[in-house]
Amino acid sequence: MATKRDLRTKFTTVLWITAAWTIISMVQLTYEAAFLREYGLEYRWATSGNFMTYFKINSLAFVLNGFIGGVFIVFVLRNWIRNRSYTFGLLYGMTAYIVLFFALTCIQNYFVIDSIWDGKGSFFTAYVKGLEDYFFSYEFARNFPFWFLVFTTTLITLFVNDKYGPGEFKKFLLGKYFHPKSEERIFMFLDLKGSTSIAEKLGERQYFHFLRKVYSDVTPVLLDTKAEVYQYVGDEIVVSWNLKNGLKDLNCIRCFQNILQLLKNLEPLYLDQFKAIPEFKAGLHVGRAIIGEIGVIKRDIAYSGDVLNTTARIQSKCNELGTSILISENLVNCFPKEQLTFRSMGQVELRGKSEALSLYSL
Repeated sequence: MATKRDLRTKFTTVLWITAAWTIISMVQLTYEAAFLREYGLEYRWATSGNFMTYFKINSLAFVLNGFIGGVFIVFVLRNWIRNRSYTFGLLYGMTAYIVLFFALTCIQNYFVIDSIWDGKGSFFTAYVKGLEDYFFSYEFARNFPFWFLVFTTTLITLFVNDKYGPGEFKKFLLGKYFHPKSEERIFMFLDLKGSTSIAEKLGERQYFHFLRKVYSDVTPVLLDTKAEVYQYVGDEIVVSWNLKNGLKDLNCIRCFQNILQLLKNLEPLYLDQFKAIPEFKAGLHVGRAIIGEIGVIKRDIAYSGDVLNTTARIQSKCNELGTSILISENLVNCFPKEQLTFRSMGQVELRGKSEALSLYSL
């Protein structure tokens, strides 16, 4: 299910790839021309004073190349790879790169030849000769492996970003949580209803495929509502928002509602494939959490604090109170009164808590 926000996020990634590849191509071309000139040599397209023309065409071509490559990576290759092993995905990506490189080079060569063709002889002959000159030149021997590395690095960067979640890899690189920080955050514990009976019916292997499909299907909703996945713990997903993103457009509430609607729409598919329907229950709470990098051989960004324990306890009361969602009074008070109508569930005793907590449902 592609939403407008999901598409906007993907196109933003495409634009970042386009900009990065264009800048890299400009720097590479300028460096090569300067390096050759240092040794009294001319760039291949500079023999008739055409270097600036080629530089402009090359830059415009790489805007196009970057955009096409970015769209292919983000909208086709990335989604395809998510359902396969990274090794196989990389091999597929490398093959796709080779095809794209040769196809886009042929397109770029057309504009280059068109800009320098003097009208004498056949344009097609000049075009073929241009391709032949390029594919058997030292320039090709340099560019092909160089852009192969750029393409592969782009894929790996997206892999890592998927591994840690959108924006998390950047936090690692910038060391945002190298020193622990205290932040006000919204947490939601999503738990699959009847997971034990489903697992017994499906068996371990099939149940794993069931969970993987559920998590895959709900991912666009998580991205759409700016939810940050903290952990997948068996049949449970722990997600979080900073206060601004969680309250904006009712993201933390819409996330659960949209997941319920999505899974309801997919019921026929799940019944056909697994003979089981996934349903979630959720607990939501807000409070201060300590966030910091943890681990030595496997580093991760970890959350700690009473807010997580309380959220887990709230979620555990859903069955007892006969509702799919429970929200703490602390979080309810963060919303303007006219935005949502909440149903009070009264004061509820939570295991391990000395005082009862006012809980609400929708």
